[in-house]
Amino acid sequence: MSLAQPTSHTLSLPTRPAVHSQAAGANTAGTPSGCVDSTEILRGQKAVEINHNGSTYRLQATRLGKLILTK
Repeated sequence: MSLAQPTSHTLSLPTRPAVHSQAAGANTAGTPSGCVDSTEILRGQKAVEINHNGSTYRLQATRLGKLILTK
């Protein structure tokens, strides 16, 4: 019996136009600029791999709605 290896997916985040708001550090939707919603990252998956500075990290959503980032 062999264990299935998790598949690795390349993630391309959508580009966001620069938004200037009267409130410093916020865009028109009221979220901080540079903020990415977790649904954009996970895209319906329970976990994704993130490559950063030569290391691979795993971002996982729990059943309770929490996020876990492991190396």
